[in-house]
Amino acid sequence: MAPAKSVDPKDLLTGGVLQCIEAGTLGLPFEVWKTHMGTYRKQTTMEAFRNVYAKGGVKAFWSGWQPKLVESFLKGGILLFAKDAVIRSMTNFGASEVTAGLVGGFAGGCAQVVVMGPCTFLVTAAVTGDKSISFYQRSVDVYKSRGIGGFYQGGTALLLRQGSNWASRQGLTDIVRELLKKRHVHDGASTKDVKLSVAEEAMSGIIGGALSTWNQPFEVLRIEAQASAAKGLPPRNIVQTCKHIVSEAGVLGLFQGVLPRMGLCIWQTLFLVQAPRLLKTFGI
Repeated sequence: MAPAKSVDPKDLLTGGVLQCIEAGTLGLPFEVWKTHMGTYRKQTTMEAFRNVYAKGGVKAFWSGWQPKLVESFLKGGILLFAKDAVIRSMTNFGASEVTAGLVGGFAGGCAQVVVMGPCTFLVTAAVTGDKSISFYQRSVDVYKSRGIGGFYQGGTALLLRQGSNWASRQGLTDIVRELLKKRHVHDGASTKDVKLSVAEEAMSGIIGGALSTWNQPFEVLRIEAQASAAKGLPPRNIVQTCKHIVSEAGVLGLFQGVLPRMGLCIWQTLFLVQAPRLLKTFGI
């Protein structure tokens, strides 16, 4: 029997559409909220929420939606295509579902950085910078002053965040799924053919997404680096940025914005880990 194919081009479209729906609903508001908190680290969670609202009402939570939707379609397609290709390849060679999920998630997350660097830079600048500057003008200014590399300020932190993000979301969700499957079998029987209910799949995604926020320091470092670059400040490396945040807000400053990010991680895990899995059961 021929081995199952590892690459499915359909994942590019499926991932892009799912990520756009995720961002256009609750994803972008959570993104704006936690980005604001990552920049203004002395504000409490609800204080930050009120301050975002004060900037423009409900619409302020969708600030930067234009580059965000472009980014979402591209990064969602890249993520699902790369992640699932690696997962299928590893399982074809006998790797466990959890191991394949961890490695595939890391690979997919790292692949996303190609398109996420410029887009997250522009969204961060929209949330934290001068509101009178259009996205087009800001893009032109950055390119003229710093070239393509200017859009990848904070790229190291972004790479670490994205790789660990999706390794955690996929891997931790698969661990929870395996634990739930074991509840349906007895005497150490195999869980390979156990099917979870939709509620159990959703529960797995919620728990996996929430636990994946352990890497919040990478996110705060990314926000600080990109916000500083948008203001035209001299670039700092990841160690210098970390020292700056700790000196300003203490170690807890590295975890600022973790609650809205937890909401974002849960939402993204449901759309990009569990939804594709459920769609495949219907042949989509």
